[in-house]
Amino acid sequence: MERIDELIILKILFDMTNRFEKRREPFTFMLYLAIIGSVLLFLAIMLVFITKEVNNSDIPVRIPKVFWVSTAIILASSYTLHLANQTLKNEKFKYYRLNISLTLLFGILFILLQLIGWKQLLSLGITMSNNTGGMFIYVLSGLHIFHTLGGIVALGSANKDAFQRLNYVDSFVYSVNPPKQLKIKLISIYWHFIDILWLILFIFLLYHAS
Repeated sequence: MERIDELIILKILFDMTNRFEKRREPFTFMLYLAIIGSVLLFLAIMLVFITKEVNNSDIPVRIPKVFWVSTAIILASSYTLHLANQTLKNEKFKYYRLNISLTLLFGILFILLQLIGWKQLLSLGITMSNNTGGMFIYVLSGLHIFHTLGGIVALGSANKDAFQRLNYVDSFVYSVNPPKQLKIKLISIYWHFIDILWLILFIFLLYHAS
């Protein structure tokens, strides 16, 4: 009974702090601005590729087979992140820790598979200097890996927070803390963007490879 009363009091206290949430909303706006900037960067590179292809006929593109696996992995990471959000809201903290750690694991595995894809290209003698199609694969994949690393760092921080609070009360306090809620929200927005971005890039490369 005392534990329930304690949780109710904590809930009331954190509800009172919700008025401060709006002060932190600029972070969401800044994230969206950064996402727009990234989209424009990748769009510019894709337009350069299309322009070169129009002016210099077809540019051969060789897609590493492991890129298919990495695509499945990063899509799976979006699903586990979605589950992490749902389990946190439903106060199933054990499953939240499981899914947020799986998301981090999938993100790291995605990068490793991308690097294996680079190794496969190099083994075929495809480099940035001797193959235009290969150059664009390295550039697009490399820039995406750079963006993914930012997400990995953020997910690592979220995992640290999750595993520092193993008992129910601490996990509950974490789940209703507005700054922590905002942190998970921003991580989710960015990670889903990373996933969608790679899917678009992969389809783009597949189209030109065919």
